[in-house]
Amino acid sequence: MQSPIQRLVYTFGHRTCSQLPLIAAISSTKPPTMAYSARQSSSVLATESSNKGMIILNRPKALNAINLEMVRKIYKHLKKSEKTKSLMIIKGTGDKAFCAGGDVRALVEAGPTDESKSFFREEYSTNALIGNYKIPYIAIIDGITMGGGVGLSVHGQYRVATDRTLFAMPETAIGLFPDVGGSYFLPRLQGKLGLYLGLTGYRLRGGDVFYSGISTHYCESSKIPELETALLNCPDADDVPELLQKFHSTPEKPFSLQPVLEQINKNFSADSVEGILENLQNDGSEWAKKTLETLSKMSPTSMKVTFRQLELGSQLSLAQCLIMEYRLAVRHLECSDFKEGVRALLIDKDQKPQWQPTQLADVTEEHVQWFFRKLPDTEELKL
Repeated sequence: MQSPIQRLVYTFGHRTCSQLPLIAAISSTKPPTMAYSARQSSSVLATESSNKGMIILNRPKALNAINLEMVRKIYKHLKKSEKTKSLMIIKGTGDKAFCAGGDVRALVEAGPTDESKSFFREEYSTNALIGNYKIPYIAIIDGITMGGGVGLSVHGQYRVATDRTLFAMPETAIGLFPDVGGSYFLPRLQGKLGLYLGLTGYRLRGGDVFYSGISTHYCESSKIPELETALLNCPDADDVPELLQKFHSTPEKPFSLQPVLEQINKNFSADSVEGILENLQNDGSEWAKKTLETLSKMSPTSMKVTFRQLELGSQLSLAQCLIMEYRLAVRHLECSDFKEGVRALLIDKDQKPQWQPTQLADVTEEHVQWFFRKLPDTEELKL
C-alpha cells in the first residue's frame, strides 16, 4: 500500500524516502480547548466560540494535503471570521506538516475538467482573500510547508516558522510552475533568491525560512503551544505584533544559502534560462555544478514558463498574479509536462520523466506565450 506521501503529495518527488529522516519526529502539540464547527474527523476544524478564529488542517496521515472540499471550507470560514473575529490562526494537525501540497495525481488523472479547474480557481481565490485579510492572520508553519500550504500561509500578515519547518516550491520537477501566488512573493525576496528557489525547488529548513523572508517570525516548536494560548488569550488584536516578537528567537543555525547568495545573484541575473545555465557553467564551483545537475532534471518547458512568470509577476499585484497563474494552471491541465511529471514521480515512480521537448532550445517563444494567453471572458479568474 502506498504511503500518504507517495499517494498525495508531489512535493517530495524521488527524494521522499531519503529526506524523511530529516524531519523531526516530535510529539504533536494540542491546540487550546475550544469548540469546533465540525466533527474531529473533519478534514478542516474551525472554531465557533471565542472572538478569536482558528482553522486546523486535519489530515495528518496525508500531511494535511488539501483538496477542493477543504479549500471550500477554509474559504467559507475565513469570510465569516473576517467579520466576527479579532484575529485568525491557521495551523496543521500533527508534528510533521502544516500542509504539504495538494492531490496533484487526482488533478492530472482527471485532466481539464470543471472540478480540476475549480480546485485551482477556488484555491487562488482563497490565496487572494488571505493576502487582503482585514484582521491579523497568523500562519503557524510548523513542519512541511509546500505547494498549497505555501498559498495558505505566505500571503498572510504573519508567518511563524519553527525548527521543524521544511519549505519548498518544487513544481518544475513535475512539469508545473510555482503557483499559489509564487509569481508575487518569489520575485520580492532578496536579490535573485526567489528565482533560484522557483527554478531549483531548493528546500529551506528551520531558520532558513526566516532568513529568506518567507516567514516573519521564528519560534522553537516546543514553544508553539504556549504561543497559541497567548494569541487566543490576547485581549487586543493590536497586541499581536508585540506578542509574536516576545516568542520570536534567533535561529541557532545561520542561513544555509548565505555563503552562495552572491553567486545566486550573479548567476541568476541572466535574461533567460539559457543564460543562467551558461553562467553556472562558467562559474565552475561545486555549488554551480550541483545546481546545474538539479536544473537538468527539471522540465525545460516549466523552467521557461517559470522564468517568464516571475519576471512578469515582479511588476503585478497579488490579484493580477493569481489571474495570470490561473491561465497557466488551465493550460497545464490541457497540454504540458504536468501529467508526465506526476506519472514519473508519483504513479510509476520510475523517476525518468520524458519531457516534451527534452531540450531548452526546443521550447519556442510561441509555446511559452501560449501558456500566458487570456482565457475566454467567462473562464477567467474573477477576484
